Amino acid sequence: MNIRCVVTGHTASGKSVFVKDAAVEPIVLGSLPGFEFHRLWGSESVPGLPIGGAPPPPPGYFPPPAGFRFGFFTLPPGTQQIAGHLNVFSAFAELQQKLPGMAEVLEPGNPGMHTTDTVDFDVIVWGEAYLELDDGAEVLLKTGDCVIQNGTRHAWHNRSSGNCVIAVTLIGATRAR
Repeated sequence: MNIRCVVTGHTASGKSVFVKDAAVEPIVLGSLPGFEFHRLWGSESVPGLPIGGAPPPPPGYFPPPAGFRFGFFTLPPGTQQIAGHLNVFSAFAELQQKLPGMAEVLEPGNPGMHTTDTVDFDVIVWGEAYLELDDGAEVLLKTGDCVIQNGTRHAWHNRSSGNCVIAVTLIGATRAR
């Protein structure tokens, strides 16, 4: 999917301006063909306003408490079949390099299943996917559907014949252990 990102900001005098208008190339993974990740915006903490419009690049895929991330990810068709042919060691190494923090939350014995200390706002932009929770509970989500994910253990599955594109905002949270 072609993603264009327009960013606004402020001049030193406080005037609203456009500071960026550009296509964003996806992060692709050779070990997971068809998956794409567009990391668009984020911060390690609550931002103060006004800002110039140039955030520091977030180091980890998932934000710390009070931090946030915004982006898109694409699930290719047949995600469960891909997991069955995965070289786990090379996939985890590539994830760590290109999407720091992702490999640490994935469950090696349950492909795709993960838990994060975030509240996620997910919107299906295109296609459809199943969201799986504990004990195999699932819901089919289609274009326009949204999910508020409250730090739950989950996995995404695309059983359709086309890509599924999901817009996601992740808000870092503190988990009471």
